[in-house]
Amino acid sequence: MNVGLLTHEIAVAGLGVLLLLADLWLPASCRRALGWSAAAGLGLLLVLSVIGVFGLAATGSALGGMFVQDEFSLFFKRLFLLIGIFVLLMAVEFSDRFSAGLSEYYVLMVFTLTGMMLAASANDLLLLFVSIELMTVSLYILTAYQRTRRGSVEAGVKYLILGALSSAFLVMGIALIWGLTGRLNFTELGMVLARFSENPLFLSGVVLVLGALGFKLAAVPFQVWAPDVYEGSPTPTTALLAAGSKAAGVAMLLRLLFTGLPGLLESAALLTLLMVVSGASILYGNLGALGQQNLKRLLGYSGIAHAGYVLLGVVACNAAGQTAVLFYIVAYALTVLGAFVVIGWVLRHLPTEHISGLAGLHQRSPLLAATVTLSMVSLAGIPPLAGFFGKFLLIRSLLEQLHAHPGYGVLAGVGILGVVISIYYYFRVIRAVYWEAPQMGASEVALPQSLRFAAAFSLVGMLYLGLFPGRLLHWAEQAARVLAF
Repeated sequence: MNVGLLTHEIAVAGLGVLLLLADLWLPASCRRALGWSAAAGLGLLLVLSVIGVFGLAATGSALGGMFVQDEFSLFFKRLFLLIGIFVLLMAVEFSDRFSAGLSEYYVLMVFTLTGMMLAASANDLLLLFVSIELMTVSLYILTAYQRTRRGSVEAGVKYLILGALSSAFLVMGIALIWGLTGRLNFTELGMVLARFSENPLFLSGVVLVLGALGFKLAAVPFQVWAPDVYEGSPTPTTALLAAGSKAAGVAMLLRLLFTGLPGLLESAALLTLLMVVSGASILYGNLGALGQQNLKRLLGYSGIAHAGYVLLGVVACNAAGQTAVLFYIVAYALTVLGAFVVIGWVLRHLPTEHISGLAGLHQRSPLLAATVTLSMVSLAGIPPLAGFFGKFLLIRSLLEQLHAHPGYGVLAGVGILGVVISIYYYFRVIRAVYWEAPQMGASEVALPQSLRFAAAFSLVGMLYLGLFPGRLLHWAEQAARVLAF
């Protein structure tokens, strides 16, 4: 067993244990700094992973083939580390909203990242289940962490109930697949797929597993939790859900479909089902966001729409689509994290995260105003930012497949229509930032250095990936080559 391949997971889990031990020894006044230490630890691991020292860039399989480390999993693990740094920096500055348990909040975030990393390398339905549960159980607690706020507790209960339902779908689906094929490993499953690809029970199991992953993506019809949970959760938790949980769902979905079930999307029924889910998610998310005044709730509906855009690249069933999905999920994560940095700091002491709380922000903090503005523009898919190039790649991958299925043209049209609809509600946020007068008593926003760095990184990243996408596109292409299609 090549345990060295699990270095990322062991290092992150070890960091969580060290935080727990440090919490026992440090006085309460110093515990806030544990968040900075955790972010620094993740940053160091990210740098070492990119450089490739200590075997962090090694490839191969472990745990009897259940765990695979390759360019695909490394791509996502580095993304998860970047997301972890962002949310921990946000959590440190959000800490005055917690009445107790600050260190445990950091630890749970780190353990959530461990589950996400395992999910990126899961090559077996059993490890897939363990990864999801490690990630989701931690998120249940993080969602309801503000125990004195009714909205936070309500969000936690809703997420728990619906998450348990999705876990039941997953277990039932795994049971059906294993009962018919006797296989749990993705590679082995792909070898016997031809014998079961038309079996109704097998296809039912596949649909149940895909439904559980659709919950992670917040795709229709598994989207009902997203707006309420986004609104009620502490803002750092919402950021982790929006960027990390969605990216983990993408990683598991791509690995399952193109390694464990290669060629199954050639089934007209399954392909049509995913097309309908994609189009419905885009329309539902964008139309639902039109009337929202709460920023976190608006981004919850927006997240549903972006799940639909991710599925555009999945249903394209080509290398271009897979590459587009990987590029898009990085661009989306970077963009939405920038938005939550602004929301988490500017609105942290207001009773609600209403759009009006950003009124006149350009006078109070030009950097935060620019960050949230470019985030909205990028999410809408307007050039020259990262979100535009990501949507362009996704729609182009669909148009390349027009000869194979007439539905691709319709789906591309739905994607473009979604962009047009989204411009309205995203630009309502920009209007508040630049054209509405500040609320009575609103003062200049004093921004901590850590959040100044996070906001600037997000802002520069959105511009860089939109204007110079070549490097990330190259990494995405390398990662996508791992997948069979």
